[in-house]
Amino acid sequence: MPSPVSSHAPSSARVTLYTDGACSGNPGPGGWAWILERGSESTSGSGFEAQTTNNRMELFAAVAGLRSLIGPHSVEVVSDSQYLVNGLNEWLDGWKKRGWKRKQGALLNVDLWRELDALRAVHSIRCRWIRGHAEHPQNTQCDLMAVAAIQAGAC
Repeated sequence: MPSPVSSHAPSSARVTLYTDGACSGNPGPGGWAWILERGSESTSGSGFEAQTTNNRMELFAAVAGLRSLIGPHSVEVVSDSQYLVNGLNEWLDGWKKRGWKRKQGALLNVDLWRELDALRAVHSIRCRWIRGHAEHPQNTQCDLMAVAAIQAGAC
């Protein structure tokens, strides 16, 4: 179990959370990973789901990373998932107002979106999209960790 990045500072403590999810088949076995950085301090985590989707793994990586924080933080979430980034930055409030539904009907992964919404009540969260597999060091590391989690879990 990774060590949480604790905060004895006020809610203005700033951290960067890098996340990635992977799936072998979609649906299929999946993995998620996160790296949390504050200054020179860093921690990470990863995990496996036997039957899931890539989008669920992308969301779960963010949930797990945010859960690791102790106390309120200002968090920049950096992800190659437009689903996660657009969901948090643009869509979540509308879904919530419509009773956790999209304009077009059912909202997938509502359990994880609700949890992300609850985490927004604790932390100030801003998301930034980066292109996947574009040699971004932390994104590359998260991808490797997520794939390794699939391989370890599928054994």
